[in-house]
Amino acid sequence: MALGKLRKEETLVLRKKLIGQSCRLFYSEDPVKIVKARGQFLFDENGKRYLDCISNVQHVGHCHPSITKAASAQMDLLNTNARFLHDNIVMYADRLAATLPEKLCVFYFVNSGSEANDLALRLAHQYTQHEDVIVLDHAYHGHLMSLIDISPYKFRKLAGQKEWVHVAPLPDTYRGLYREDHPNPGQAYADTVKDLIEEVHRDGRKISAFFAESLPSVGGQIILPQGYSTKVAEYVRSAGGVFVADEVQTGFGRVGSHFWAFQLQGQGFCPDIVTMGKPMGNGHPLACVATTEEIAGAFTANGVEYFNTFGGNPVSCAIGLAVLDVIEEEDLKGNATRVGAHLKDLLIKLQPQHQIIGDVRGVGLFVGLELVTDREQRTPATETAALVVKRLKEEDNICVSTDGPWESVIKFKPPMCFSMDDAELTVKCIDRILTGWLHCHILSTLVTTGLFAYICCFH
Repeated sequence: MALGKLRKEETLVLRKKLIGQSCRLFYSEDPVKIVKARGQFLFDENGKRYLDCISNVQHVGHCHPSITKAASAQMDLLNTNARFLHDNIVMYADRLAATLPEKLCVFYFVNSGSEANDLALRLAHQYTQHEDVIVLDHAYHGHLMSLIDISPYKFRKLAGQKEWVHVAPLPDTYRGLYREDHPNPGQAYADTVKDLIEEVHRDGRKISAFFAESLPSVGGQIILPQGYSTKVAEYVRSAGGVFVADEVQTGFGRVGSHFWAFQLQGQGFCPDIVTMGKPMGNGHPLACVATTEEIAGAFTANGVEYFNTFGGNPVSCAIGLAVLDVIEEEDLKGNATRVGAHLKDLLIKLQPQHQIIGDVRGVGLFVGLELVTDREQRTPATETAALVVKRLKEEDNICVSTDGPWESVIKFKPPMCFSMDDAELTVKCIDRILTGWLHCHILSTLVTTGLFAYICCFH
């Protein structure tokens, strides 16, 4: 069987036969077969070009020549077990340390965000000698068993909540407990964590960690209210726990103004553990945990060696270094700030024309467009969101996807080379689709109620 020579239909038949059916494809009813990619564009087997608003993993752009060159050169020279002494791992750790607060100075390299989050749990348990973990509602932290246990998004569909896992309200100021009209939603939401800690203590249990994405993604592209993380960290540390910031989705400059999304909470806030993954290797499997000397020391003191055969290997670290270089050389943080603000502004300008747009939120190139059937009730418009995704792909060759508890949030997390023109094209197409949807909706209502026939009698 020649590599890449199958017809799309043959590929689908083999996939259904050989690949587990729980591994779902984008656009499962009519999948796109992608055979090539460059920058923010994907190309199918017929050469059709798609604008990619989905692939936050290909952080600096698909198949970036600098990344490909670095990977190829190091692979041609050496790629071996990370337990051999080599320059790349320490050079890369030093570069990462320069982007983080000073106390986050010890690094463990792994291969995926799930591995990183699993290791963060181990570090927290070892350091605190406690077991219980607080997570946010609708959170997702990875596919390992340990992480399904702390991911309400998953465990509610499976075995349910473990007794050592405690779920705090998602700090969603659009449809959560405390909304945009609250005078201090950050404090109010943080106090729900404080109440949860007190409840845990009354049950005779102790907190090991508060574990949260710096910007909840699966929860619906949520921007945490100011002051939230600082107060939560205060409460959690007073209870003997640590604060873990999951930056797997949001790190490496995606928010534009900062390198890490947790920095949006203010200069005074610093987590105890930070996990990172997806964008680190621009598609190459590379992830990491950063923590303090104290926490790392407790992990070492348990007497059990930690090693990861591939984590931090020379090729992975060469790629990681190249990604950092491209972010700096091409000013991708600045691009995320400029293009993200433009995208968000264009979407906000659609709101007066389209009552179905309930909320536009985001920072940098992390943006969510929430659709609702009723602005006052904020009822999720799940079906319409799915329709917009489908029509953007079929009519405009634009790839987006949905998120949120009701899949009513159209999310934008494109490669960081996404341009002003890309933003304008995407919003123009969304405007056209929503306008067409509105006309069809009005006509359908008229027909259903009999008003259409009534109106026709007068023409």
